[in-house]
Parts: sequence; C-alpha cells; structure tokens
Amino acid sequence: MAEPNIIQKEEITRAVLIAVSLGREDAECENSLAELERLLDTAGGEVAATVIQNRPHPDKATYIGSGKCEEVAELVKADPTITLAVFDNELSPSQIAAVEEIVGIRVIDRTMLILDIFALHAVTGEGKLQVEIACLRYTAPRLVGKGKMLSRQGGGIGSRGPGESKLESDRRHIRRRIEALEAELDELERTRGIKRSQRMRSGLATVAIIGYTNAGKSTLLNRLTDAGILAEDKLFATLDPTTRRLTLPGGTEVLLTDTVGFIDRLPTHLVRAFRSTLEELTYCDVILCLTDGSEEAGERTRKRAVTEKLIGELGAGDKPILEVYNKTDLVSDADKGLFPGNALEISAATGTGIEALLDKLEETVNGGKKILKLFFSHAQAGKAAEVYRFATVHDTEYTENGTVITALCDSRAQGMFSQFVQE
Repeated sequence: MAEPNIIQKEEITRAVLIAVSLGREDAECENSLAELERLLDTAGGEVAATVIQNRPHPDKATYIGSGKCEEVAELVKADPTITLAVFDNELSPSQIAAVEEIVGIRVIDRTMLILDIFALHAVTGEGKLQVEIACLRYTAPRLVGKGKMLSRQGGGIGSRGPGESKLESDRRHIRRRIEALEAELDELERTRGIKRSQRMRSGLATVAIIGYTNAGKSTLLNRLTDAGILAEDKLFATLDPTTRRLTLPGGTEVLLTDTVGFIDRLPTHLVRAFRSTLEELTYCDVILCLTDGSEEAGERTRKRAVTEKLIGELGAGDKPILEVYNKTDLVSDADKGLFPGNALEISAATGTGIEALLDKLEETVNGGKKILKLFFSHAQAGKAAEVYRFATVHDTEYTENGTVITALCDSRAQGMFSQFVQE
C-alpha cells in the first residue's frame, strides 16, 4: 500500500535583527528596525532579538565591528533557535562572509530580505521574471569566494527566487540567464505597451494608486471596484499591479491601477527590474497618493518624503496628485484634523470619506470640470441653449415644467449657470 502524503509545516525562521546607527537619531533607527521586523514577518520569520550598534561609520571588515559580532555570537549560543541574522544596512559579500564566520549562522541584509519577499509574492509571469532578474543581479557577485555559511542551499528566508542551481552557477551562466530573461521581459513589455495604447485610444483616464507599502492600496481598490485582490496587514502583500474600471458619481469612467508599494531604500535592482510596472506612473493621468494616517506624525512625514522622491525619480512629478490619508478609523479624535489642509481623509476598510474622494477624483480627472444637473423653465429656453455652447451635455430631459440638462462644466460654465443648478 502506498505511503500517505504527509505535509510538514515549514518551521518559522527565528532571526536577530542588526542595525548600525550611522549618525541617525535613536528614534529613526528604532523605526527602521521596526520596519525591518515587519519585513521579516512578511517573509515568514520572527524576531528573536535586536542589536543596535552606535557608530558613525561602518566597520570595513564586519560592518558592526568584531566586538559586536562576538556579542551576536553569544546571543546565538544562548538561543540555538536563532538561525538567521538580518542587517538593516546593505553589506558587501566580504562583510557577509566575515560576519557569518564569527556568528556561526546565515547572514542576509535588508536588500536580500526585500528580494526574498518579492520572490515569495510574485504571481504573474512578468512579476516572476522581474524578481529573478533582480535576484540574479544582486546575488551574482556574492557567489564568488563564498564559504559554507554563505551557501544558499537549504532553503529558508533569503534563499527564494531563481533557485539554487542558478545561484550556484558561474558568472557567465548567470549573465546568459539574465540576457534570456530580459528578452522575455522585453516581449512582455511590448505587450504591455500595446495594451497601454489601447487604453489611451479608449479615451478613459487612468488613475494610479500609489503609496508606501501597507498604506492600504489594495483595500481601497477592493472597496472601489470589488477587485477581490489580496489585502493583508503585511508589507508587499501584493506585488503584481491590478487594473479595474471604475465609474465615478457623475458618470465619468476611469481605469484604476493598484501599484507595488514603495519603501525606504528600495533596492536599485528591483527598481531596474520593475521598470515596466513602475512606468505605469508616467503614463497615468492622475496619481492617488495614499498615506497611512494612523501612524505617528514623524513616520507619516518620512514615508511621504520617500514616496515623493520615488515619484520624482520615475518622472511623474508633474502629474495631478490627490493626497489621501487612509485608516482614519484608527485615528483618535484628538489627532483628527492634523493632516494637511488639502488632504482627503478616508477609511478604505469602513468606507468613511469614500464619496468625497470619488467626487474629488472626478473633478481632478475632468481638469476641474464638474458634472452639473441644471434646470431651466420654459421661459429660460434661450439660456438652456447656451449650455450646448459652453459645456458638454451628457443628457437632456424635457418635463412639464421645463428642461433638465446634465452637463460637464468648466469653471467658466459653472459660474454662468450656477443659479440653475438643481440640488
């Protein structure tokens, strides 16, 4: 009789998180470590301990210095369940090798952890290609002269992505692999370009939802369009972009796209690999910039600055931007009203503020134009005729008492016909 299949639950990786202050304030360093902890949680690990080294410059050999390495080694000896060390800073191959030699466990840095998460969450063929290219570009130099601890065989956090056989290949093989993957990606990009051209020819405006990872972009897209995409309280819970059609209150139709979340120190390899996805920003008509309003003011400001910087780097700084603060259902009454004056306050989870957001989005998409319902009595027929000259008429209804015209009006037309607006 055949042996039954037994599915074994993968053990959770327990890790020590390590950071060097490099002149940063204590609060900034702690916030960065807290973000690293969330990244580890997303990758399926848990924090066993944290270590902060206060020094203005990294040690050339081990980044944290031999003394601090010995301290980490003692932590590992005291707790054999710790099998991974994750640095909040980016390490060179020689630094990784040197630290592993002293602490006796596998070592990865922040970039490697983010690459691992992207490998875990890539779903589409394009997403998987992009992740593999980024992993190979980052890992190739780290395959040279590696010791026992640096081997990526054995699985676990920091070892996902293109697979052991590729990572253990020589540089020539990796270069050939990257060239082949980029050729595939170029073909997919051409397809994306064709679809983008079709969307532009359709005349529908495109709106990109952007923001720091875990700001609630997927939850908002689900709220607005019933997209049914994964929305978890984890960093980079969704990776591949999703586009849905949305009809705004005045009848304007737009295409709404959920994009990959931004993060501080987003690895260059990922930005390069995901250029085709991120380029959606440069082609959209309006940017809906989402910020987690439930976080403390300093964190909101920091993450907003990261988002602004990436928008500029991607060449989308000239786009109309709607500032939206999400998760206001988690904000205390005392803290409400502390957001910028031009910002919209919503809760994608509960629906609070969504109507105002849709109205503002429609106004922005239409360049300040508004859909107005205007009533003219029979005696005002001459004035009603002017609507056809100064606005875009969507619908005309003739009643016993007069004419009701629904029209898209710019600021001039709004002023001309303000007295005829029907509430």
